[in-house]
This record gives sequence, structure tokens and C-alpha cells, in this order.
Amino acid sequence: MSARGEMHVYRDPAALARALADYVVATAGLAMAERGVFRIALSGGHTPQTTYEVLGREPLRAEISWSDTFIYFGDERCVPPNDEQSNYRMVQRALLQHVPIPPANVHRIRGEIDPGLAANEYGSILRADLGNAPHFDLMLLGLGKDGHTASLFPGMAPDMDNAALVRAVYAEADAMWRVTITPKVINMSRSVAFAVQGSDKAEILAQVCEGSYDPTQYPAQIVQPESGRLAWFVDELAAGMLRKKTH
Repeated sequence: MSARGEMHVYRDPAALARALADYVVATAGLAMAERGVFRIALSGGHTPQTTYEVLGREPLRAEISWSDTFIYFGDERCVPPNDEQSNYRMVQRALLQHVPIPPANVHRIRGEIDPGLAANEYGSILRADLGNAPHFDLMLLGLGKDGHTASLFPGMAPDMDNAALVRAVYAEADAMWRVTITPKVINMSRSVAFAVQGSDKAEILAQVCEGSYDPTQYPAQIVQPESGRLAWFVDELAAGMLRKKTH
């Protein structure tokens, strides 16, 4: 058993970013046609940052109804929102300050408060906005070189505390607390898209997508949407060790 999904391979990071941005726009259009709103959970990291920059520029900037778009975060480091390590700060600079989205439509995780309180608060926000079984229209994720995604790290069962929707975790590698959504929320999403680039991700991408199923060692393998779509957007270097370039 492995996290398959659709594998889309692009020649370089720029082509990947544009393709993922197009996917966001298409998913937004579908969501708004069906439900009148678009709810997306964003990830941090260098790869999605380029996608956010593309979305914040024309022509794609005009393709999304920002007043009907609601932005959430899959995880956050426990730092203030103006800290260089903050996912919110990155998204603010790459995307939010360039688009006409109402501030009330952006729901950040308050990394500056106690991690447990921040997790409980964000779980309450998700329940208030989306109900006890939140279904995002689109969840964007990255893949760490150790197989983590969001802030689900190797060494503990990634689905622990699933009922909480959001939990605080201590990242040993960074000696830092983080707040993350749980696999329950990820896997209820209508669509989940991973963005992975670079030769340093080739080995872990192959392991996660084609290796034996061990989500405690490779937490990204827990991502298997119950009834939604799973798509991988990767560049040729990241895809270098895959046996099958398309799924």
C-alpha cells in the first residue's frame, strides 16, 4: 500500500509552479460553481512560495474571486507572524498583499501564543467555519527530506489525536513547537496537492510513493483522501528515482 495519486512531472520548478497555480485556479472555479466559496489550506516552504507569487500576479490574479476565497494554513511554527520562519509571513509577502482578499477571510494559526492554546483555537475556527468534519476544497502540502508533511514528523503515529483536528507538536530537529492539522482533516479534503522539487527530494519521493507503507517512518504516506483527489506536482529532478513517472 502506498500513497499513489496522480503524478505530474514538469521540466523545472518554474513550470511546476505555473501548473500548480493553474490547478489552484481551476479548483477555485469548480468550488465556487458548486458551493459559492473556495476554502484552501496553504503550506509553507520554498516550492509553494513560487506558486503563491504566480497567483498574486496577472493573469491568474484576476482568475480568482478573492472576496469568496477563504484561506487557512496546514501548519505553522510557533513564532510571531512577522518572524522570518512564519508560514503566514511568507504567504503574506508572496500572495496576500498582492490580491484583494478581505482580511477577515484569512485565518492564520497564532504561533505567538501557547502551542496547545493555538491548536485548540484553530480547531475551534475550523469547526465554526467548516463543521466537525471539515472538507477543504484544496489542501496544499510539501514533502520534507525525512518524509514529513505539514508538521507530521517521523517517529510517532501521524494519526494520533485525529479527533482534535489540530494539534501541537514538538519538532526535535528544529527544537521548536509547531501547530499542525491532523491527517483526518487532510484526508477529508476534496483535493490534496503535493508540491515537490529538487534532486534532494528524489529518494524520499520514491520511498513515499512506491515504497512499503510505514506512515510512522514516512508520515506523508498517511495522506490518502477518503473521497477526494490526490495529485503530485513534481519537477524532473525530484522524479528522478521514481520507477513510474505517471500514476
